[in-house]
Amino acid sequence: MAYRIVEVELSETLAPFTLGPHQDGFALLARWKGRLAGFYMAGATPGSSISTEELAALCVKRFGRRALALEVETALLERWSRGREMTPPSLTIAICTKDRAQRLARLLDSLKLVKETSRFLSTEILVVDNASVDSATRDAVAGFEGAQYVFEPRAGLDFARNAALRHATGDLLAFLDDDVVVDQHWLDGLFAAWAGCPDAGGFTGLVLPYRLDTAAQIQFELRGGFGRGFEPKRFHATSADNPLHPVGAGIVGAGCNMAFDRSLLVSLGGFDEALDTGAPLPGGGDLDIFYRVLRSGRTIAYEPRYAVYHEHRETMPQLRRQYWSWGLGFMAFLTKSRRDDPALKNKQDAILRWWLLDKFGDLAAAGCRFRLQELGFLMAELWGGLVGMAGEYDRSLKRVQKIRGRTS
Repeated sequence: MAYRIVEVELSETLAPFTLGPHQDGFALLARWKGRLAGFYMAGATPGSSISTEELAALCVKRFGRRALALEVETALLERWSRGREMTPPSLTIAICTKDRAQRLARLLDSLKLVKETSRFLSTEILVVDNASVDSATRDAVAGFEGAQYVFEPRAGLDFARNAALRHATGDLLAFLDDDVVVDQHWLDGLFAAWAGCPDAGGFTGLVLPYRLDTAAQIQFELRGGFGRGFEPKRFHATSADNPLHPVGAGIVGAGCNMAFDRSLLVSLGGFDEALDTGAPLPGGGDLDIFYRVLRSGRTIAYEPRYAVYHEHRETMPQLRRQYWSWGLGFMAFLTKSRRDDPALKNKQDAILRWWLLDKFGDLAAAGCRFRLQELGFLMAELWGGLVGMAGEYDRSLKRVQKIRGRTS
């Protein structure tokens, strides 16, 4: 099972394409004059062809309105930006990585192209080696001109993120996971997000699939993936549309592609090192920092031009573990926020009830329809959540204290 990803530029003549003998679907990644306009997936017969006429009709139906909106938006932004002069901030791009030198090298290669056209005052790249077992990570960084290497001996993503915070010099600090590559307009997208909301405390962007070569990768994307849409958004401390906001902070973006005002992160005390600790608790750190930024009163701006392509989990067991980690991380984050921020207790209790009812409801629906694969995903996430509710954050705090004791 594999889907072919086809990139189409809607402002130019469309070209037909043919699926390979092992491709039983396709995904269209649409642009309008270079700007990302939409993403659409569909099953198809292996070896079948999509004609120019069929492709044009599909693009009009799926992407036509967004393309028109982008045309208007571009014209308005050009008029609005005339005469506006703002001193751009400096930027640090931080990549936290562990034992994945090949993927790191791939990401660095994609950054090489966008860094050359950066409009930020200065742009530095900082690679935090999170206790890799050999020198391959250091060697990959050495082969990339201008990248700085930092070794963090304590394994755990939030340990690495805080190491980046200590060593960064940029006014903005952007984080990338090593399993992504950046879009050609990634830095332009971050700059546009900052220019449109220079007082924002954080920025998030679009996350699309890097490839769809396995059933697990396709299923993850069909179930929503990391998708947050193709329209810019602004998230504030409260929301008239969402009574549970900001407790459900995951709606603002994904941790594999996020940036913050560095001084704000420092004032907040950095990342919680008892979250995103690696295998025992591989999640919750991004939810926590999104939540705390919003609770500080600062905006988080979502910009689809600030886009990356993520290498999704390849196998079904890996994907089920990812959903398990999502449930675990969410409940660990919720345990912490209920303890540290009692002012939002009603919202925190409400989102706990909603989450449990939602998962049990989805389980019942999948069971009635005999969707065994869907049942597996839901049970993994629910089980992770139940483990998280049963004291995982406190267990993680104890683990982190021991780690600090060994390295002090």
